[in-house]
Amino acid sequence: MLVQLTARNVVLFERLLLELGPGFNALTGETGAGKSMILDAFALVLGGRARPDIVRGGEREAEVEALFEIEPGSRVAAKLDAAGVPCAFEGGKGELVVRRVVTTTGEKKTEARSRAFVNGRLCTAAQLAELAADLCDVSSQHESVSLTDPATHIEYLDAFGKLAALRDSLAEEVDALAAIARELEEVRATDRGRAEREDFLGYQLREIVEVDPKVGEEAELENERGRLKHAEKIGAATRHAAERLYEGEGAICDELARLGSDIEAVAQLDASLDPIARTLESSRAELADAARALARYAEGVESNPQRLAEVEERLFRIQKLLRKHGPTTADLVAHKAQLEKDLEAIGTASDRAAALSEQRDAKLARVTADARALSKKRRAAADALADAIGRELSSLGMGRARVVVEVAPTPTTSESVTIDGARLGRSGIDRVEFLIAPNKGEDPRPLRRIASGGELSRALLALKRVLADRGPAGLYVFDEVDAGVGGAVAEVIGRAIADVARHRQVLCITHLPQIAALADTQFVVDKAEAKGRTTSSVRRLKDSERIDEIARMIGGVKVGDAAKRAAEEMLRARHAPE
Repeated sequence: MLVQLTARNVVLFERLLLELGPGFNALTGETGAGKSMILDAFALVLGGRARPDIVRGGEREAEVEALFEIEPGSRVAAKLDAAGVPCAFEGGKGELVVRRVVTTTGEKKTEARSRAFVNGRLCTAAQLAELAADLCDVSSQHESVSLTDPATHIEYLDAFGKLAALRDSLAEEVDALAAIARELEEVRATDRGRAEREDFLGYQLREIVEVDPKVGEEAELENERGRLKHAEKIGAATRHAAERLYEGEGAICDELARLGSDIEAVAQLDASLDPIARTLESSRAELADAARALARYAEGVESNPQRLAEVEERLFRIQKLLRKHGPTTADLVAHKAQLEKDLEAIGTASDRAAALSEQRDAKLARVTADARALSKKRRAAADALADAIGRELSSLGMGRARVVVEVAPTPTTSESVTIDGARLGRSGIDRVEFLIAPNKGEDPRPLRRIASGGELSRALLALKRVLADRGPAGLYVFDEVDAGVGGAVAEVIGRAIADVARHRQVLCITHLPQIAALADTQFVVDKAEAKGRTTSSVRRLKDSERIDEIARMIGGVKVGDAAKRAAEEMLRARHAPE
């Protein structure tokens, strides 16, 4: 639902504030006052093209902002969540603010660029247009956001026939079928190169098994190679250190022992030397332990060329594997486990392919039956929907119009799954489009190809009345619905719009008093000149002001008492039964 539309420097509007009420809102005013400019402004926040002529003369920038009220769990809320756009919900309602800024560029201001924001976050016009169908549906001589788009017709037909649950269930089955088909193709691809890949993986596995590396072994081998390669140098150094510390004449440990005895003796004279004496003894004991360890190490060091060759050979083989599958022996062990798993999978690929093929055939049989059943129900619902729309058109002054809700097979492609010559998709095997022949003897044509703006508007009104409680958009906008009609037909059209307004918020731009009088809320667009500039404004009418405006619509420039009495009667009768 649209709560508020504001604009700045849009064509004739220096400032615009339009606060719609729920239900039926009518927008009236003399021809050329600026009613269509309000739609131009609204089109911008729905992702419409930014044109330089939308900017008020003498200004460089125009801005439009719309505040929508949305419900949690709605399609708009889901799209915002998917796009990561913040939207807080309080009291079961959320707010969506869409802002569009258009700036003229170029020396002669013949070009324009625009920026768009959704709840303060920068977005593209294409993203706005994607939200548009769920926010508003505009019907006019020039455009309809959703109902003239055949892509939406299947949803409307399913909503009318209460088939949405069946379609959603089928979509899940189609997704499951696609998943099985993808896995089957992967298994078959594996099986096609099975022999060659099995040889390759087997060769890799044998290389690793022959070496049989252990985790961390490369570091141990590096250390051992260093000891063996420099055994003579290491032995000499450790033997010399052991002798110098403990075993030789004038050993450091002996000298420390003598020094410690001397300090211990004088400590009897000065007790503060006791800690030093203990430190010297502790140091001597530790050095003695180190000396004994060095001696033992030196005894075990020997030159072993054969062992060195063995270590270097094994280290070479491990490093060769590490260059292929490393960088560590832990990676080698993990790669070995993966190779064993892959070889096992290759060995069972044929069996897995056969099992998946059976699953796919069984799933396809179920999907085929469900798709055919859904298609059959759609065709039955299509006839009922066409009859309902036809009756509405008859009441709207198009009694000779003929409606066809066409349910046809979806076109196939070389890669598609086909059922009965139709491509299977998540929505089934059907393509749905609304066709209308406005006059007797004409062939039905798509809605977007109906030439007359009045016929198009009334056709869309009929569709919306039949589907009023089923469409996704929260706001319906009608422009030029009254083109080429008057009298009793105008009142019928007005009551049809009022009926739609019981389910959706409606904004109707009209020149007919019979329609305006049925509105719950009425706005008027005025145009005035001041200081050589023309400016339009819009205001909400009080009940007394509505009488004057509707009387003007009845009587033209000169409004007499008869026109005012007629206006009062129309307003009193707006809640009367049809």
